Amino acid sequence: MTRPIRVGLIGSGISASRTPAMHIREGRLNGLNYRYDLIDLAELNVGLDALPRLLDQAERDGFAGVNVTHPCKQAATGFVDSLSKDGAVLGAINTITFVNGRRTGHNTDWSGFARGFQRSLPDARLERVVLVGAGGAGVAVAHALASMGCRELCVLDVDSARSARLVEQLKKHHPNCVFRVGVDMASAIGRADGVVHATPTGMAAHPGVPFDVSLLNGDQWVAEIVYFPLETQLLAEAARLGCRVVNGGGMAVFQAVGAFELFTGIVPDAERMIQHFSSLGEGGGI
Repeated sequence: MTRPIRVGLIGSGISASRTPAMHIREGRLNGLNYRYDLIDLAELNVGLDALPRLLDQAERDGFAGVNVTHPCKQAATGFVDSLSKDGAVLGAINTITFVNGRRTGHNTDWSGFARGFQRSLPDARLERVVLVGAGGAGVAVAHALASMGCRELCVLDVDSARSARLVEQLKKHHPNCVFRVGVDMASAIGRADGVVHATPTGMAAHPGVPFDVSLLNGDQWVAEIVYFPLETQLLAEAARLGCRVVNGGGMAVFQAVGAFELFTGIVPDAERMIQHFSSLGEGGGI
């Protein structure tokens, strides 16, 4: 008899998520009776205040755990018994495991970015990197870059106070990385080895580019967290300049890879999950 595993995703507006398909297929290929439920706040017509009740219900129903996404990642840290090291550093979680009556919060967003990036550009120079976007995704990316050995990270955001908060949050955890609040985009990019973009600009619903692409040169690399579409305008224009580029698909898949292992104790076939993700076409969200 196949081993039953039940998990879910709690968030708002998640009906088009690709995560269930990735988990379910990989679960079945590992001999599991794998069920992945969507618990959509918007469809339930409830707000963030329903999160503790929904977590309680999932635990009572025998879930192995849940993923959480917008707008729950920070609030969810208040409803677990313990946080992983990275969850505590980031102050946000995207995965909660239920084991022997205890809840542990984890963050696989940062490791998802790191693994996707290293798979695509294993030899990328990380001496000086520019990060555009200091929101929740930006914090996870900044933690990933510093963990990968970035020596100097310049953070730019339309809200400079948000950039400053990111720097204050992470600098004590990464003494070997100098975090700076960027002021001038042109000078920051001009001296960088590469640029990571971590805002919604470039998504199908938010078309455009986040900065003047002519600031780039062909010796640099450009990484994106947006994956719908996989080739954003930023990546297309950067590639035409000769830059090596990394799309957001790797982060999307590897956050699921990490969560799957936490839920099941099984190391999934990441390359197989990447191929499945690619076969799902252009659409949906994490």
